[in-house]
Formats: sequence, C-alpha cells, structure tokens
Amino acid sequence: MARELHVDEIRDAVAKLAEEAAFELPEDFLDALKRMQQAEESELGKHVIGQLLKNAELARDERLPMCQDTGMAIIFMDIGQDVHLTGGDLRAAVDEGVRRAYTEHYLRKSIYENPYKRDKNTGDNTPAIIHYDIVPGDKVKLLFAAKGGGSENMSTVKMMRPADGIEGVKKFVTDWVTQAGGNPCPPIVVGVCIGGNFELSALMAKKAVMRPVDDRHPDPEVAALEDELLELVNKTGVGPGGFGGTQTAAAVKVEVRPCHIATFPVAIAIQCNASRHKEIVL
Repeated sequence: MARELHVDEIRDAVAKLAEEAAFELPEDFLDALKRMQQAEESELGKHVIGQLLKNAELARDERLPMCQDTGMAIIFMDIGQDVHLTGGDLRAAVDEGVRRAYTEHYLRKSIYENPYKRDKNTGDNTPAIIHYDIVPGDKVKLLFAAKGGGSENMSTVKMMRPADGIEGVKKFVTDWVTQAGGNPCPPIVVGVCIGGNFELSALMAKKAVMRPVDDRHPDPEVAALEDELLELVNKTGVGPGGFGGTQTAAAVKVEVRPCHIATFPVAIAIQCNASRHKEIVL
C-alpha cells in the first residue's frame, strides 16, 4: 500500500533547506577549508581561506547570506515509487517553498523571466530547477542547492572524440580550470561526468559536486582518477581566490555513465567556495 505524503511537507522542507543553505556551509566543506589553509603554500592563499572561514562563521552566527549571490534554486528529488503525493501540485509546492525562503529571509532574487529581454525579475527567485528521479521505497529525498552565477558560468560540456581517451579528459579538466582562473571563486569543487549523452553528462556533473568532500567513489579505478585529477587541478597554480597557490580545489568528483560507441561526452560542473547544499529525507 502506498504511503501518502502531503505536498505541504515538501514545501516546508524546501523552505527550510533553502534557508539553511544560504547561511550554513556544510561541515565537510568547512573541514576541507581548514585542511586547505594548513596545506596552502602561499601566504596570500592562506589569508584568503582564513577570510572565507571567518565569513562562514559570521553568516552562520548572524543568519546572513554567506554570499551576495544567493543562487538559483536547484532541487534533486528522489521520489519513492511507493509514495502517493497528495494535496496539490508538486512543482507549485516546491516553488512556494523557494518563494518563502527567499522572501522571508531577504535573500537576493536573481531570476529573469526572459533571458534575452532581461527586463523583468520574477521577484521571488522562482521557478526552481527540479530534477526528478523515481526510486524504490516509500520516502522522498530532497537535495537543495543554491547555485551561484559565477561558478555556473564556468561549467561546460564537450563532445570529445572517443580517441581522446582518459588522457584527453585529464587535459580538458586541467585546461578548463586554468582558463576559469578566479572567476568561479576558488577553492572550488569540480564535478566531472564521463559518458552518458549531452544532457545526462551535464546533469550528473552538477550532481557530482554535491557529493560529500571526503567520500570515495565505490569503483576504485574512478576513485583513483578523482585523486589524480585533484592533484592536477591543484598543480594549475590558480589558488584561493585566483591569486595563486597550491589549493585550487577541495575535491574533484567523477561520475561515469555508459555512452554511444560514436560519442565521448565529458561535462564539467564547478562549485564555488559558497558550497551551498542541504538535504533531507521525508
């Protein structure tokens, strides 16, 4: 028998997650910043990370946004196939949760209705970007991310040649991070998806940056690639704030998906130092 879940519970959860994401960096990322400050060889880089840590502390204690760009609301929603959602329109409930959080907590509203006219803001940071997945079980998992424009602009997809192989991937990632420089506000987290197709690679790279900093990919070969890419990225010399140094990224997270024999899509998603994401299971 299906478990019933009222969409108002999802609305309230989204509002709470959006609030917490604006004010509180995840503990795993804070711990990573502290380790990076110790490891950074540049004195300026150490100072930049120190300022980021102070900023995070003030944001949490004063309940103020950690960055003036409070992001576009993105929700990854895993819906158990044994859940029956009741009480109204699910998308409307999610948007209402975003609307409440961004209005009640005076978070910057950053969404244009029309991307090329750019003459009217929606006024409440809606509509949210929602990615649905149907999974086994009777729970709903919500992962909320507030994705800023600076790091989003530094994300990309490249339809590479199959002959480029893994060495081509390594070059693409390191060249792209070097080209991005300070624009995505490093220290960053880099999400990479190898395979899938054009749109799936981008989606999985975006989801990859939400993984905990310290988790390990279950495939040892992919985990080793993550380690190697992190080392290569940190050798680019971009450094904290783009001012040079040895600690450009806290992590590189890689996802691998099957792809067509004639294709080799590779996507890169970059998350800035305001690594804002929170999750809950209902």
